[in-house]
Amino acid sequence: MNAHPVPLAPVLGWPRGVIGALSCGLLGLVAIMSGLLWPQWRDNPDLAHGFVAPLIFLLLIGESRRRGPWRWLPNSQGLTVGVTAAVGLGFALFALAGLVAASLAWSHALVLFLLALALSSFLLAGLLILAEANVRVLPFNWVSLTAIFLWVLVTPLPQGTYVRLTLALQSGVTASVMGTLHLLGIAAHQHGNVIELARTTVGVAEACSGIRSLLSCLFVGFFLAAWLVREPKRRWALIVSAPLLALVMNFLRSIILTLLANSGVAISGAWHVVTGYAILGVTTAVLIGLALHWETQNPSAPPALDPSSRHRPPRLALVIFGIGFVATIALAAFYFANARPPLKRGRAGPDLTTFLPSKFAGWDVAPANDLYQFADILGTKNILERTYVRSAGNNRFHEFSVYIAYWEPGQASVSGVAMHTPDACWPAAGWAAQSVPASQQDLLLPKLKTSAAEQRLFKNAEGLAQHVWFWHVYDGRVIDYLEPYALSALVKTALQYGFRRQGEQFFVRFSSDQAWGELAQEPLVREILAQLSANGL
Repeated sequence: MNAHPVPLAPVLGWPRGVIGALSCGLLGLVAIMSGLLWPQWRDNPDLAHGFVAPLIFLLLIGESRRRGPWRWLPNSQGLTVGVTAAVGLGFALFALAGLVAASLAWSHALVLFLLALALSSFLLAGLLILAEANVRVLPFNWVSLTAIFLWVLVTPLPQGTYVRLTLALQSGVTASVMGTLHLLGIAAHQHGNVIELARTTVGVAEACSGIRSLLSCLFVGFFLAAWLVREPKRRWALIVSAPLLALVMNFLRSIILTLLANSGVAISGAWHVVTGYAILGVTTAVLIGLALHWETQNPSAPPALDPSSRHRPPRLALVIFGIGFVATIALAAFYFANARPPLKRGRAGPDLTTFLPSKFAGWDVAPANDLYQFADILGTKNILERTYVRSAGNNRFHEFSVYIAYWEPGQASVSGVAMHTPDACWPAAGWAAQSVPASQQDLLLPKLKTSAAEQRLFKNAEGLAQHVWFWHVYDGRVIDYLEPYALSALVKTALQYGFRRQGEQFFVRFSSDQAWGELAQEPLVREILAQLSANGL
């Protein structure tokens, strides 16, 4: 196949340096975004394909210039409106990202996702200008648009979206594996995302949900569809095939590992890793094969230009883009100038064991020994949980569990702590939320005043119920509950708690098989609440 370079239009009366500055500015944004995403690509296996994103971006831009199709946009009012809308959206998304970063951090998934959308908006505005008929630097076609869109697929999904998608995939994989096991006559029992077999148990963790292969295959599918396939029907067939193939192959991996575990093979080590890479490799190879089979590139020569004709450049669109670009840079300078100062660590936190008695008459005390496995996720090691158990007669027992976590000033954002409420974490462990009369409850005790607690009720697959109450204490006072995945709540938090405002935080959770009316009679509960109320509860 022969490639045809794009001839540049003779833009008379307009310095080519302006177009060059615009192109360099866009590439600068791409470089900055690549730097922000690099730690995610390095540390997050779900985004390992991001390492090739800058190369793929440049490859697709070059492919669009060399092979077309060459679609140029007229210098019209519609072009100016499109550039204005794209630049305005990019500025608004960046402004929103900065507000959210004030409470979360610039490296947070939601912030990076908003920044990726802002980058895509500015790239789209630049494409509209560069594809103008009197500029003709980069054609407006599917290949160019794919190069812009792929930045969204190499950016971490917002936590709420990621958790919901992962939970849905985990549930789907678990149910499919269970159905297959029963079809094969293998005895198995399901507990949430855990499958109990005759010899062992197999858990469908986040890494086994298929989210990793789903994101990677979507990226590969869009890239191959833009690079090799030009016929729209075949292109969309390849794009739709990518996620479906990823889900099917991940199911095959899950059922293979489960059958191996049922046969007594230890699957937690090499088997788990090897099958993961094998499935990903096979899936990618199949997508490449489909793309080569459906390849329909028929490049044609770009339309000839009349060098003697005069052209009217899109001055207004360029001015609007320049204003939006400079305004965004100024806003970035404001955000960074008002960011939180570096945290000076070394301050000793409170001794959480003083809040929870290690022994109490009539109760057996069981500490939680596996809490520190969540320290990296929570952003603190100052955590404690104790479960108090007593006999209720007839081989029945009552449980009362108390969990406390502490963050020193500046160690975590308010929204970061709010991300780990029971609403967010318990469903992944197989506990389903139940309806309650009210979301808040006053835990009233004589001569003891505490703030109203958030109230929840959960049940597991066995029908066991857990009443849950929790508080989030910031700077010595209980703050309003924040929906962990609501964007509006994060913006509100940024405005209320962001920009240099730092205070210590506690998260306290009570849980029990008993309702509050029964627990309130217990001296143990009163003693714990008295200790906590002295610290802002």
